[in-house]
Amino acid sequence: MARRYDPDRRQRIIDAAITVVGERGIAGLSHRSVAAAADVPLGSTTYHFASRDELLIAALRQVNGVCLAEFASWVDGIDPAVPLAEEVARLVEDTLAGDRSRMELEYELYLAALRHEAVRPIAAECLDEMVRLLGRRIGDDRTARAVVAFTDGLVLQHLLTGQPFDPASVRAGLAGVLG
Repeated sequence: MARRYDPDRRQRIIDAAITVVGERGIAGLSHRSVAAAADVPLGSTTYHFASRDELLIAALRQVNGVCLAEFASWVDGIDPAVPLAEEVARLVEDTLAGDRSRMELEYELYLAALRHEAVRPIAAECLDEMVRLLGRRIGDDRTARAVVAFTDGLVLQHLLTGQPFDPASVRAGLAGVLG
């Protein structure tokens, strides 16, 4: 039997891994579940990704790419005449108004780094890039790191608790963090 030419197979496998994590969580991610979701033979997933961690890394890299593009767009839109706390409140509000299932997926992959050491550098690269982008815009990497951490924690807390978003609290909290 001739081998079928399928140049998009690797990408379909990554997309399927993201879909599986979105539907079943990290615990549901396996070569078998991804092969079924991608409609490819099991051997294709193990050919392209030797381990489950390699699947996680590829999925996180792809999700991070989208997240970073959106963050870069926000950074580019920061109005220097508007207080940074106000701009951050806008970012958090826009983020929380978006697709909740997508945010849960992003955090599920991001937090996988806690238990999967191979994934940690990918999560750290994303955070470092966010700090670099924001730091370049506001001229202070330390403040940028504090803002990224504050924003990250705030979004995660809102996802966990479901509490309504209060922009005034974000502005006041960030003002406290920034001094």
